[in-house]
Amino acid sequence: MTAETTADRMHRLLSALQPSALAIRDDSRHHAGHAGAGNGGHYKITIVAEAFRGLSPLQRHRLVHDALAPLMSHEIHALAIKASAP
Repeated sequence: MTAETTADRMHRLLSALQPSALAIRDDSRHHAGHAGAGNGGHYKITIVAEAFRGLSPLQRHRLVHDALAPLMSHEIHALAIKASAP
């Protein structure tokens, strides 16, 4: 049985936004050795969800951060987000 990765947990948590498209890329290996790199991974998220319709980019990012809150203190060090409505 394979252990659930951080990206798997991110996918599960972001499913609450009912995305029509979701891509999560782990870029942690590109950041090895810099200050803080050992305290979580670096991720890029592209997400399309009806929940973002009519929201500003800041509001969209807040929704993503809220969904990922359980992981933000340890598993995620840096997060790049591209969030849009269909």
